[in-house]
Amino acid sequence: MNDQKSPDPRTFEERLRAGRFVMTAEIVPPLSCDAQDLIGKAAPLRGLADAVNVTDGAGARAHMDALAAAAILGRAGVEPVLQIACRDKNRIALQGELMGAAALGIRNLLLLTGDDPKAGDQPETKAVFDLDAKALIDTARRLRQEGALPTGRKVAGHAAFFLGAADVPIDPPAGWRPAGLIAKAAAGAQFVQTQFCMDAAIARRYVGALADAGLTRKLAILIAVNPLRSAKSARWMRHHLYGTIIPDALVARMERAADPLREGVRICVELIEELAAIPGVAGVHIMAPGNDAAIPEVIKAARARVPNAAR
Repeated sequence: MNDQKSPDPRTFEERLRAGRFVMTAEIVPPLSCDAQDLIGKAAPLRGLADAVNVTDGAGARAHMDALAAAAILGRAGVEPVLQIACRDKNRIALQGELMGAAALGIRNLLLLTGDDPKAGDQPETKAVFDLDAKALIDTARRLRQEGALPTGRKVAGHAAFFLGAADVPIDPPAGWRPAGLIAKAAAGAQFVQTQFCMDAAIARRYVGALADAGLTRKLAILIAVNPLRSAKSARWMRHHLYGTIIPDALVARMERAADPLREGVRICVELIEELAAIPGVAGVHIMAPGNDAAIPEVIKAARARVPNAAR
């Protein structure tokens, strides 16, 4: 993103537009009816992460509503990225949720298709999938730019959305064209958070292919990383989380580690430093299911090694 730089970038969007290397984190809202359980989970990231994603039925499992969680975090001083999945709602409900997010002052949206309910703990759940992610991004863009729904109905107020999409990095073969991401950018996406890519060389080739397609001028690309817990968990991620890239060398390094948790943090920080040097990489998205405590440590250490990431 090459917009005019802000003299004092304070928000996630402003930092990206100012050319800062950003670090976002992700938390799964708790299985709880108590707002303090959510606030306690996010508190270590306040003033540290540039923004914090709140998932929407991640893994096709119920948890505290993502829209409510994003509003709670915003009031607690944590800038949220609200994830909205198409899986559970038809277009009428999704349009209402977008208006509700705007009314609550939530700007950052990551718009997703959503996990298949068969992957969750209630596989008999009926999926909706009335829209896909591209159509939902286009709906949010129309609401922001035209003040209208896709039907043409006018909507009062203003939706100051910063629109995000997801992508799965690959080691691009010759002639590869990122058609899906091109379509999401055309629909209105402004930033991208990817699936895990723990291989800097593949990330370089992937982002290079995006640059060749003109996408790095339109989209801020954030590569997802993970402070690995163990070699066993790394193998599980590769097998169960579609699109995850973790090279054998990192798995072997975790296998040899006397303290795997510490080694996982070191690997993650080293990788962030490598990614920050790749043209077209605007930041990283740190996800650590079952290992949330490692995220603040990773961000603190990485900020010390990536000068352009300082807040």
